[in-house]
Amino acid sequence: ILLILGFLSTLAVIALIAVAVTQNKPLPKNVKYGIVLDAGSSHTNLYVYEWPAEKENDTGVVKQVEVCKVEGPGISGYSHATEEAGPSLAQCLQQAKEVIPSSQHKETPVYLGATAGMRLLRLQNKSAAEKVLSSVENTLRVAPFNFQGARIITGQEEGAYGWITINYLLGNFKQVSGWKKLLHSLTSSSETSGALDLGGASTQITFVSKDLSLESPENQLYFRLYGKDYQVYTHSFLCYGKDQALQQKLARDLQAKQSVTAWIDFYFQTMESSSLLDPCFHQGYQRTINISDFFKNPCTSDKKKELPFSQLYIEGEGDYQKCRENIQTLFNKTNCPYSSCSFNGIYLPPLQGDFGAFSAFYFVMNFLNLTSEPKPLALNKVTSTIESFCARPWQEVKTAYHHIKEKYLSEYCFSGAYILSLLENGYEFTENNWQMIHFLGKIGSSDAGWTLGYMLNLTNMIPAEEPAEPPLSHGSYVGLMVLCSLVLVSVLLFAWLLFLKPKCLQKGIV
Repeated sequence: ILLILGFLSTLAVIALIAVAVTQNKPLPKNVKYGIVLDAGSSHTNLYVYEWPAEKENDTGVVKQVEVCKVEGPGISGYSHATEEAGPSLAQCLQQAKEVIPSSQHKETPVYLGATAGMRLLRLQNKSAAEKVLSSVENTLRVAPFNFQGARIITGQEEGAYGWITINYLLGNFKQVSGWKKLLHSLTSSSETSGALDLGGASTQITFVSKDLSLESPENQLYFRLYGKDYQVYTHSFLCYGKDQALQQKLARDLQAKQSVTAWIDFYFQTMESSSLLDPCFHQGYQRTINISDFFKNPCTSDKKKELPFSQLYIEGEGDYQKCRENIQTLFNKTNCPYSSCSFNGIYLPPLQGDFGAFSAFYFVMNFLNLTSEPKPLALNKVTSTIESFCARPWQEVKTAYHHIKEKYLSEYCFSGAYILSLLENGYEFTENNWQMIHFLGKIGSSDAGWTLGYMLNLTNMIPAEEPAEPPLSHGSYVGLMVLCSLVLVSVLLFAWLLFLKPKCLQKGIV
């Protein structure tokens, strides 16, 4: 009898283990895809995302599998040839078709979000902006994907979606259920990271603040994600992206030069060009700007004056300190109608927590080799590095970085100085809290930016409430069933041996 019971118990254990292994065998991969086009002021990027269909509402499961940079300018650059905006996307759409299985093309959503470049074009020429969007829509509609819309997103949306992206990728929206909630609450903090985004035409700052007041409700957003409430501050500064900030600075420099030399220009009304010594370009660098194009931009149009020359001739000086002084005039700190402000009279609560700085913040700092250290560098080290770079002669810089386009290379000195001015003078980061800033290019396999947050929001993949789940996963359930069965069999066998005292054992005792 003992042998039979032992055999049956062993058979039961083997059967339970076999069921557990079979039940938890990986299922065939069932993947979904999504496409987002980021139509920025200087260029357009296409991103392809994928995620396991059975875990659609879990956090951190969406990953970027492809990125394609569209050749040519951003779509706002087609204002004089609007019909060419849509066809410019064709090559990257073809690349997406090759990445995504053809059987899933029809069910793959595609979104296009246009940012500050198109916001400026809409201010300058609403009809041209509408025609550009129409051209883009026509191209996306004939693509084999599920077209979900092309629109100009607001600066506030851009900031909010960037915040959602980096916190999703960093795992800050943790979704836990059942008995794991207690363990999670004991071992993990629910802190989120702030988001600092810098493009060509605008910049955004977004973070959770415990000190938000009711002074400026237009800068406040409320999110409920996975059962948690987030009170978020966000603001977008149009015309304060690095490209438009440079245009603003040059316009101010030109105004200052004109006021000083007005009496000279009176005698030279037929001059075709005027020169400007600029400390934010390398010594030996030269650039010519057409005045007629320069003041068409909404960011500089308010500074337009009748000038006696048609071209501006810029010569580099390579003086970081002078450059910072010039840039700081862009940030008006004289008037603050609130308890605290960033600049231009815009409300800003006290900075809290860590910040992820991405897009041009990262690209510029990465070029200057200021992102390679495991910990953020001290502010004085960052400052000295940018100052040293600006002091290098243009010919030396051009030779050392011959593989980089001249336009981008020539502006890294200004961009580095501008980033420090924006963060220090604009947002008031200091030596003490500078290391709260982490410059991010990618988080895992995905680029830091607003596009992933945009898709997550539009596809409702981050539910407001935590999805209802059983207390245990299927694997945990089967494992506990096996364990409990083993314990039960062991107890019954022990009880039988203890209380019934089989004859074989009694003979052994005798």
